[in-house]
Amino acid sequence: MSPDAVGGYPSKRTLALQIEHNRSARGLAGMIFTRNDRAGEGKLSSRLGLVTDAVEVADDQDLYAYLVDHLSKGRRADYVIADEAQFLAPGQIDQLARVVDDLGLDVYAFGITTDFRSKLFPGSQRLVELADRIEVLQVEALCWCGARATHNARTIGGQMVVEGAQVVVGDVNQAAGEVGYEVLCRRHHRRRMTAASARAAALSPDVLPVSSG
Repeated sequence: MSPDAVGGYPSKRTLALQIEHNRSARGLAGMIFTRNDRAGEGKLSSRLGLVTDAVEVADDQDLYAYLVDHLSKGRRADYVIADEAQFLAPGQIDQLARVVDDLGLDVYAFGITTDFRSKLFPGSQRLVELADRIEVLQVEALCWCGARATHNARTIGGQMVVEGAQVVVGDVNQAAGEVGYEVLCRRHHRRRMTAASARAAALSPDVLPVSSG
């Protein structure tokens, strides 16, 4: 398995779609698994507007058994793409490893390693433990300050929050009051300073102006 452990978060779905396109163009048939894609159930999409159909993974779904059933019906699967792998259960990551070992299929898994609290997702932890190769995407995401972004922040109305369920689907272009996500450098994640809160701080002078009248 070759997971994208973290790296350029905004482009990981684009890379997954590129892998799918390149292989399908050569006559190969792939199986795409995903969870909680912003385009909706059973979709793999990127912010560039690319989208393709995928299998929406259920909490208790056996991915190995699903592929065995698929192949036993005479259908093809030459490779597997698993997007949003951080949302998979550790047992499902084990099933993907079995797909590689027992079925001889390449599995390309994409995801982020940590949640908005800087804690490992259980699925990501198991993926790192089992993966044959781990690659960090070369396109780096940047914090609002220009530094390399290494942490994912959950925001509500532009303000960072550090409590709540580990998995809440949101977007970077959220409306006011809605759940969103923003990538930050470690320093500003520790300080809970998002782009919105930084702008607010810049507009609030430390010293009140003194009038001459």
